[in-house]
Formats: sequence, structure tokens, C-alpha cells
Amino acid sequence: MKDIDVDAPVAKTTLKNGIRVLTKNMPYTRSVSMGVWVNVGARDEAASESGLSHFIEHMIFKGTRKRSAYQIAKEFDAIGGQTNAFTTMENTCYYARVIDSQMETMVDILSDIFVNSIFDSGEVDKERPVILQEIGMVEDSPDELIHMLSGRNFWGENPLGRSILGTPENVARFDAQTIENFFHRLYQPDRIVISAAGNLDHDRLVEMIEPVFETIKPSNGFPRRITPGICSVVDLNHRALEQMHICLSARGLSITDPRRYAGSLLNTILGGNMSSRLFQEIRERRGLAYAVYSFISSHVDTGMFGFYMGVDPKTARETTRLVLNELEKIKDDPVDAAELKGAMEYTKGSLLLASESADNQMVRCAQNEIHFGNEVALQDVIQKIEAITPQEIQDLANHLFDRSQMTLTLLGPLDSEKEAFEQILYS
Repeated sequence: MKDIDVDAPVAKTTLKNGIRVLTKNMPYTRSVSMGVWVNVGARDEAASESGLSHFIEHMIFKGTRKRSAYQIAKEFDAIGGQTNAFTTMENTCYYARVIDSQMETMVDILSDIFVNSIFDSGEVDKERPVILQEIGMVEDSPDELIHMLSGRNFWGENPLGRSILGTPENVARFDAQTIENFFHRLYQPDRIVISAAGNLDHDRLVEMIEPVFETIKPSNGFPRRITPGICSVVDLNHRALEQMHICLSARGLSITDPRRYAGSLLNTILGGNMSSRLFQEIRERRGLAYAVYSFISSHVDTGMFGFYMGVDPKTARETTRLVLNELEKIKDDPVDAAELKGAMEYTKGSLLLASESADNQMVRCAQNEIHFGNEVALQDVIQKIEAITPQEIQDLANHLFDRSQMTLTLLGPLDSEKEAFEQILYS
């Protein structure tokens, strides 16, 4: 592969209170992407707090001491900016992207909403039904609901098994004081990373950020994350749908596991693209599904390797057998050189194409800092991908795909075939 400059150095400054500021200069762009990352997510909530991280994500944009919710939206629109936020099991991110000449305004608004949000009780009451509608949307979207049900089955009572959105009961009773208390207790400086990429100057960004973010005080009481065990169950959820939605969940890898490069290639080979084994066998050769894919869900201490398909209820058992057969094949026989080479090229291409985006570079800088504490050069990642052997793929498949530690979740118009699916999975 011809060398290209994808590894311009990441500049880093740590503020006096422990907040880390990272930047990656991309002088060939005309944009700046900035994210305020907090290493706090849904798995850091007690059962009675489930949904608070996501509720805070909504409330951050609902008013500060000097800006109303409307003013925040209007000021971002006035500079042609794009802004949003997201919550995961382990992180929450507030981000924006603007043209480089509007960076100062973007930083001012993002800093204000993060540090000076007032969590007004009236705004909480207005936002509550919005979040309840969001929960309802998942319930009405079976291809999303099946993933939530699968996670609950696989992780059991651990917080990783809960919905990031929380429960309707919790959302209905959260008040402004509860939300604000959670925010100040868990949004601690040493868990905050500010990441920016694009056409920017590091020192100038730190100059703008420092006076505001250094006002955040350290606090105590961050909950310990408990690594879950793995549940093994077959769960049928009856619903009057046209399709049967199926999720098969197996043991996965943590974000920092050295085998993650082999895991990425294994995912690509099995169900990560249109030439993958599952796509070709189930969709192209047999026409059993429109949507069929594999996926990886990784956390700091554990992970899940999953498979999804939406099929005619009459072919649900056949499709499940076919997926399990493909897993047995990759456990029994090493992938051939051409298939492995194709997976490598696909993975490297995806990484390099993503590296041209300021948004993706911003995300990558933050995630490397949160998970590894330092920059991870893209060329090093590519070299490790290129070094993976067929034996490593086979060994990993045998480690992960133990049927006695798998969960099978189904959602659709079946309610009396649990024993049949148990026999398919465990035989």
C-alpha cells in the first residue's frame, strides 16, 4: 500500500482540573469538528437512574444562564453549523461542526451549554414526553427492538442489558433536581475529553476552552463498572409482524483486546459486507432475507459478537440453522488467502476513507484517549490488520462461538416453538 499522510500528530493539553484537550490539524479542510466527550454512559446508572444519561443529553440544549433553547438553536443555524449529541453504554458526546471561520462561535456555544446549563424544571417537563415518544419509536421499530431485547437476554441484570433510553416509569418521575445532581456527580473533569479536528490551531482552541472548562470541579462517587457474565437463553417474543426478526449473540471482545484486529476481519468475513458469507448464503443464494449482517458491540471490559436477520416466519428455523452452520465452518476450516485478503482490503479501505473526515478524526482522537490514554497511529492499525493470519481467525472463531454460551432472541409471529429453536442452538 502506498503511504499517505493519515497520521498527522495529535496535540494534547491537560487543563489544571484534569480535562484533556486534543486536536488534529487537517489544513486541507475548511471545517472544524469538535466534541465534548464524557466517559459516562448508561452502564454507570443504578436501576432507579436508568435513562438519566440520555435525559441529560437532551437537556444540555435546553437553556443556559445566558441562552434560551431557541437562542442556542438559532445561533447554531446562523453560522451554518451542525450540532447534536449521543449517549452510549459508556460515553456521552456533545458535538458540532462548522466552517473554520466560525470556530470561535461554535466553541462559545458548546462551552456554554456544557458548563452553564440550568436544567430548568419547565424545560424538563416539556422534554419528558419527547423522550417517552423516543422510547415508543423503538417499541414500534422491530429491527431496533430486537437488538434491545437481545442485549437484555445476553447481559441479564447487568446495566449493559438495559435500554440506554431508560424505562417509561423512570423518565416519568425524573425531575430537574435529580437530573442536575446526576450531572454534577458523574461529569467529573478526569472523565472529560474535548476533541477537535479540522483546520484549526491547537493553542488557540485551548485559549478559548480553558477559562470556561477549568471552572468544573472534581467530585467523588463514580460507580464501579461491574463486568457481566454471559447468559445463554432462547427467548421468543410474540408480536403480530410480517417478519421474524432474529438476533444470535455470542461472546465478543473488549475494546482493548489485542485480538480486536482479528475480530474485525472475522466480522467482515461473516457478515460485514455484501460479499460476506452470510449475505451470500442467506440473501443471494437462497433469497431468505433482505437484511442479514453480523456486528460487534465492544465495551471496556467485555463484548458481544452478534448476527441479525429479518425473515419470513416460515423460514426462521432454516435461517437460524444456516447461520450456525456458517459459524461451524469457520471454526473447522481456516479461511483461504483470497478471502482473508479481501477482508483486509475492505477494512483498510473503510479506515482510510473515514480518515478524510474531520468528524471521524475527532471521534477517533477522543476514543483513543479514553480507551488507551494516547494516540494510536492509523498506519500501526493497518499493519496489525495486514499481519493477521488464517490461523488467528480460526482460533478466535473457536474461542467466541461456543453454542453453550450463545443467546438466541426472536421477535415476531411465533409463540410456541421455543423447544425447536433450543434444539437448533444447543444440538
